[in-house]
Amino acid sequence: MRNVTLLEIYSHPITQKYVKRSGLAHAIATAYNALKLSIKYDVNPDLATKAAFLHDIGHYTWYKDGEWDFELYKENDIHAIKGAERAHKLLVRLGEDPRKAKQIALAVLLHTDSYLPDGQLERNNLQKVVALADELDEEPNGQHHYRQISNEKALQQIKHLDALVDAHIVEHIYRKSV
Repeated sequence: MRNVTLLEIYSHPITQKYVKRSGLAHAIATAYNALKLSIKYDVNPDLATKAAFLHDIGHYTWYKDGEWDFELYKENDIHAIKGAERAHKLLVRLGEDPRKAKQIALAVLLHTDSYLPDGQLERNNLQKVVALADELDEEPNGQHHYRQISNEKALQQIKHLDALVDAHIVEHIYRKSV
């Protein structure tokens, strides 16, 4: 049914490096939020969870005098641009359908308007789902990026998400055939 699972994405060294750096617990929570929202907005749950899980893969850590500088980050951030590129390259490398990889990358790109001069975006439903899923898990001053999760718990939740996505896809196919 799916070319690439969340488990395959999670297991890749690129994901391990960049998603862990930007907050694995946040990425997983955002993917769960996206799954719930995908039903409400009639969006493919596979695309929504993948884009939500990868939405911060482009983060760069902004430090000043050895301390995280949230204001410096806000002023110079382009993580969505870098993340869209990384997500697309990773997904294609893993064997994702190129059209789906592009949709996911665009949702990663448009999950925030922080890098735009006027901050105005027109989003499609997939892009809205990812942006809303991210907002639902945000904490003041970027603290959501620092929540911790063990590798074992993360793996368990990723496998659970994959099972939920598969179930939603099967249910969606069944509803369309009836």
